[in-house]
Amino acid sequence: MVYQPASGARDLLPLDVEKKRWIEERLQQVFHRWGYHRIITSTLERMDTLMAGEAIQRQMVIQLQQNGEDDELGLRPELTASIARTVVTRMAGLHYPQRLYYNANVFRRTWESRHNRQQEFYQAGVELLGAGGLLANAEVLLLVADCLAALGLREWHLILGEAGITRSLLSAFGDNLQDKVRSAIAHLDRITIDTLPLSEKLRDRARIMMDLRGSSADVLQKVSILDLDEEQREAVNNLKSLVELLESEKKLPLILDLSLIQTIDYYTGIVFEVVNDTDQTRVLGRGGRYDQLLGLYHPQGENIPGIGFGLNIEDLYQVLLSTQQLPQVIPASNWLVAPETPSANAFAFAYAQKLRDSTDLARVEIDLGGRDADAIRQYARDRGIAQIAWIKADGSPKIESLR
Repeated sequence: MVYQPASGARDLLPLDVEKKRWIEERLQQVFHRWGYHRIITSTLERMDTLMAGEAIQRQMVIQLQQNGEDDELGLRPELTASIARTVVTRMAGLHYPQRLYYNANVFRRTWESRHNRQQEFYQAGVELLGAGGLLANAEVLLLVADCLAALGLREWHLILGEAGITRSLLSAFGDNLQDKVRSAIAHLDRITIDTLPLSEKLRDRARIMMDLRGSSADVLQKVSILDLDEEQREAVNNLKSLVELLESEKKLPLILDLSLIQTIDYYTGIVFEVVNDTDQTRVLGRGGRYDQLLGLYHPQGENIPGIGFGLNIEDLYQVLLSTQQLPQVIPASNWLVAPETPSANAFAFAYAQKLRDSTDLARVEIDLGGRDADAIRQYARDRGIAQIAWIKADGSPKIESLR
């Protein structure tokens, strides 16, 4: 029998780990510079936590069987719900805004994963809690741009939508057709729009909504010709102010898309996706504003504004492969310490520890015996080790450089 990983899972070998760490460490440095602090939440969640407000579709969640337990459990498909639960139940009395970041694995069942496709993914992202409005939105979007700049990525666009505006515009279609129109717009399905039992006025509205994508000036002009109420006009004006602020920074290649509808349905304001220019089906990350999610977990039902994003480590990895920035080999050890005789063993361990305790990081291996000096040298050369410390019986070292 050949043992394999579970269906939808995979192993990361040392070089894979080095490449993944290269990405994560650069993102972490950016998060720290912006004042964010790391949070780690449980991989396992109660299903009622994940399903609160029906924000996440049940079929996305990989559930676990429990013997004799009443609680249904599932593996987290994303981090926002877990962080929201943690903040309102475990961090009472904290001062807002809270700037939190994560670097974690998530588990999702997708249509593709039914055919033994990947179900475990790695994400890094942030949640900015307790702050609403223009500046909080701008901070998170500019933080996205800073993250991608730190990775040396240039060929990308941010697709920006507004869930509140989109949801409000959909309200004109009535409860019986709203979901079908929403799905058709999300999938750019013009045939369904043409065949649904809609009045010509509503059909034209649906077509306009489907075309609300492009330069910010064009999209804002198109949406302005729709029949908007006062609340909708205010939301459009807020979006216009955000776009103007972002464009003044000249850091964000921006596409406005008011047909953008996310799979996870807890977003109440701006929503966005980061898309690779050379492969626009590859979404590098996504996020948005969710001002009612934390209230679902709060003991008194208090709504606390929130906004965040998650970047997909695997997709970043695939894009960065072509840039040759990622590590090409695992780091070599700096030293190999080899006792020349059994009586030098204790001295060898002591000398190796002295090297490890130096100010600069030193990777130090001990030769474990069973081979002659020539074989030890060949091992060191094969592993790219620069120096051998031969330890004599009296504990004195003899240094041999292999370069």
